[in-house]
Amino acid sequence: MGSRTAVLGVAAAMLFLASCASTGENREVHVFSSYLSAHGKEITEDNEVQELIAEKTGAKVIETWMGDDTNADEVIGKMILEGDYPDYIYATSDSMQKLIKNNALIPIDNYWDDYPYLKGYFTEDECERLRHSDGRIYYIPSFSKYYLKDTSTIHNDEAFWVQVKVLEWAGYPEINTLDDYFKLLEDYVAANPVDENGDPYIAYEIMANETFFFGLDNAPLFLDGYPNDGACKVHADTLTVEDFNISPTAKKWFEKLNEEYKKGIVDQSAFLLSNDDYNSLIKTGRVLGMVDQYWHFSNDVSGLPAECRYIPLGPVIEEGIEEHYHSTPAFDASQGMAISVTCEDPEAAVKFLNDLLSPEILNLRFWGLEGTDYMVGDDGVFYQTEEQYTQWRDTDYAKRHICTYSYFPYYWGMSQDGINAYNSSCQASMFYDRQPDIIKECLDAYGARTYVEMLNPAGENAPWYPMWSYTGTLEEGTDEYRVMNEIEALKREYLPRVVMAEDFEQAWKEYTEEYKKIDTDVYFNCLQEYVQSVAE
Repeated sequence: MGSRTAVLGVAAAMLFLASCASTGENREVHVFSSYLSAHGKEITEDNEVQELIAEKTGAKVIETWMGDDTNADEVIGKMILEGDYPDYIYATSDSMQKLIKNNALIPIDNYWDDYPYLKGYFTEDECERLRHSDGRIYYIPSFSKYYLKDTSTIHNDEAFWVQVKVLEWAGYPEINTLDDYFKLLEDYVAANPVDENGDPYIAYEIMANETFFFGLDNAPLFLDGYPNDGACKVHADTLTVEDFNISPTAKKWFEKLNEEYKKGIVDQSAFLLSNDDYNSLIKTGRVLGMVDQYWHFSNDVSGLPAECRYIPLGPVIEEGIEEHYHSTPAFDASQGMAISVTCEDPEAAVKFLNDLLSPEILNLRFWGLEGTDYMVGDDGVFYQTEEQYTQWRDTDYAKRHICTYSYFPYYWGMSQDGINAYNSSCQASMFYDRQPDIIKECLDAYGARTYVEMLNPAGENAPWYPMWSYTGTLEEGTDEYRVMNEIEALKREYLPRVVMAEDFEQAWKEYTEEYKKIDTDVYFNCLQEYVQSVAE
């Protein structure tokens, strides 16, 4: 399993190999601390791949994840108050900006000139998008880079999801519009009101709480045929920004939810659910459909039977609109991995970020050990035997053997060898054949081989995509930041009421009247200026 040196350059490869010349027996291994504002998978202290990476790079990280009942922003706020930080911090947009404002992070670009894998991770344009107002780069975005092409087999983003057994029961119908989608759910629960245990199905669930709200307010963007810019529509032909929050499609979307709520199709307790409550319901298998992003519920469906797995659908508001639910991985400049000012050896911390991007270490992180976790064919294509495939996906094996360092920088898409996908789940030659029969039957019915192929192919990302990333970099204290938060607060207060209202028209009127009191032009003019600046 040699490193694929040709792709990233001989000089970079020689530098990395020189840094790895010593083993853990000959030099001290740096042990770094971290706090990651995300729910992650714990690994054992003697994880085999983590120890091997430590031998090769001279460093390891103890990953500390946020707890189920923990508010990560509050944890980081306490760090700032006390001035005491772990070596590495992964934080989302608001906390990241606060860390920078409070001088808690080192500027990584001050250190990376000697580390070509890390410095070469970004294009010049991406570097500019990452620079703070002082001109420095303080964090490395996670999940933002892909190599050569998108190889996703699972749609990791937002969609209208439905359990595969519902599609099977209905004979795999075409679901083109929002009305088609809800009719499918209505018909199924009318014929099948309870599951095999006698528990009533929840036809449609909504995630809308203080932690996550996009399952409620983001759908009009997709229903009108736009990709997930989140904050606004961007008309690519005219480079104009449009607010969709009180658009005609938004009204139709909320009117439909109101109608389905009154019918009992929407969970009557939806707006009382915490994030943990929502995820617990998904785990039961009783929820038939929802709008969500796959990464948010993927862990919850791992133990469900095959017939309860969710298929992504891309309905639009009316026939004739082309959907754009699937996008290639977005460059998210609003969050990432940072190194704190209390790190005793920032040079070594930056070096480790660099080493994690070497071809050899990337393969270790996402494929494991050749011969143990995967095999290599004569053509250079990686594959897993049945035993390896099962073993790689076993929870206990993963804890003691697999170490992806998943919130540290890596590439989606292809491996650096240009032959294989970056991980086994995205290896097209393996994906379809490993699916349960009911999934294969569904994919066959729709002419697809992967979950991604259930949706339209992704186009090339626009220079501004995604706008939600840009809004995450708005600095606290600015007018546009203030207005953005006023809009979000109003939506969280009023939109659940709109869905549950006895009189939808009156509730929608009250919401829109309050919305128009906000000086939204301040915010959307800012977004317009950004689109114009990056499109030039």
